Amino acid sequence: MSEQEGRGPHDVVDADLLNTWVRTAVAALGDAREEIDALNVFPVPDGDTGTNMYLTLEAAERAMLEAAPGVAEGGGEAAMQGLSRALVTGALLGARGNSGVILSQILRGMVSVAPVDDGGARPAAEVIAAGLQRAADLAYASVGSPKEGTILTVVRKAAEAAQRAGTDSLADVVVAAADAADEALAATQEQLPALRDAGVVDSGGRGFVVILSALAEVVTGQRRPPPPVENLPRTSVAEAETDYSGPQYEVMYLLEIDDERVPALKGRLQALGDSLVVVGGDRLWNVHVHVDDAGAAVEAALEVGRPYRIRITFLLTAEARHAAPRGRGVVAVAHGPGIVALLEDSGVVPVVAQPRLAPATGEILAAVSATGAGEVVVLPSDKETRAAAEAAAVSARDQGLRVAVVPTRSITQSLAAIAVHDPEVPFDDDVVAMSRASGATRYGAVTVSSREAVTTAGRCLPGDVLGMVDGDILRIGSDMGTVACETLDVMLSAGAELATVVQGVDSTPDLMEVIAEHVRAVHPGVETVAYDGGQPLWPVIFGVE
Repeated sequence: MSEQEGRGPHDVVDADLLNTWVRTAVAALGDAREEIDALNVFPVPDGDTGTNMYLTLEAAERAMLEAAPGVAEGGGEAAMQGLSRALVTGALLGARGNSGVILSQILRGMVSVAPVDDGGARPAAEVIAAGLQRAADLAYASVGSPKEGTILTVVRKAAEAAQRAGTDSLADVVVAAADAADEALAATQEQLPALRDAGVVDSGGRGFVVILSALAEVVTGQRRPPPPVENLPRTSVAEAETDYSGPQYEVMYLLEIDDERVPALKGRLQALGDSLVVVGGDRLWNVHVHVDDAGAAVEAALEVGRPYRIRITFLLTAEARHAAPRGRGVVAVAHGPGIVALLEDSGVVPVVAQPRLAPATGEILAAVSATGAGEVVVLPSDKETRAAAEAAAVSARDQGLRVAVVPTRSITQSLAAIAVHDPEVPFDDDVVAMSRASGATRYGAVTVSSREAVTTAGRCLPGDVLGMVDGDILRIGSDMGTVACETLDVMLSAGAELATVVQGVDSTPDLMEVIAEHVRAVHPGVETVAYDGGQPLWPVIFGVE
């Protein structure tokens, strides 16, 4: 995004402000992510706060983008409400780590105050000030044992400054809050011994300062300067003499539970460990806790509700980190012998999938082990395999490995992620780069219908040729070449530089030539790369970057 694109000044709280703020904040967090990771020495010195906050806000942004077409027609307050719900849900479901879970609750609070009530439009400054206060209240309430000198302090100080501003100027209120957040962040270094010993400010607080600065930038139209250099880290987590001696496991899960049962659950989990954060509402909650008995933390949830998307991560001590396997590997699911060979040539360990049957968790876990690496990135290559990949990652983490799943939904997205994989950069940087590359790749495919069905493109019959883009059927026809070219046209309509074509076992040289000639004639500026994948069921798979 350019310096001025979509930027303020804004003087009303509406869907445009919300969209622009979140977009600006995601970009700013992406730029500051590595710096924030380097600050992360509390509560666990694992150097991932910036990455977790970035991925959490990115999930919220993605949810807003997906909701936008459905809420745009309502306009006005309806659009604001729809986007706010999407933001809250996306952040809740996509929250990563302790910092991400707390951030999801802060975001919930900031958009919980409606800009319109029974008396009509409320002053924008009042809405933002009340939203910040609600964010602080929810953040403190979500943490089992709140500690000052953390993101909680920074949010509270920002909210207090906004309340004290005493003005109807939206810009003045937001700038006052941002200034107070900067001051509160600088003070965190002396509020927690771990921060003082490492010579750093709080990483979560720094992340919130970035997000609030993005709001100030959007409202005023002026970029805020970064914090003074003395508030930035003087050492990285890897260099700091900070060891971790707390509970062994980080346990996270989503939980469907009656809201009135949450306080009792929090009490039980608090007795099991520390770093407890429970956020959510309306029967859907996100739970995070550090414990020595991971099974007991899960059992506590099973007794009161339905937990799912359970993640258990081994929190390595400094001694265990030194003893852990070294190096980094990549595992990717492949659906054809040609792709298997291509992955192996690229140094990737393939998991061979059978037609209409997703790989089992054990198969993926075996591939993770086969890399022989201490850090592994898993690419599921389709949405049906993601759950097994996540389960395998949890099991691998229990063994002391560092594993991340980049949720690719097509082999072309996996290939895009592999293309930017760099084992020489920090693990989180590599995961983010691979996630961005896969997310920037649209995927499509052509197949033949096996049954009658109603689709987004109309009714299809057995034998019809179907063109799919990003999981939706958009074209139905009788000629494979025609449907393939029309599908690719849809994918290239927004502009692209590279089109990847993966040929299946049911494809033909003539079909591939038809596609290649069509791209040369209709999209002359697009480079085409073709692979003989040999996958069944899908004669052609596309990827567009």
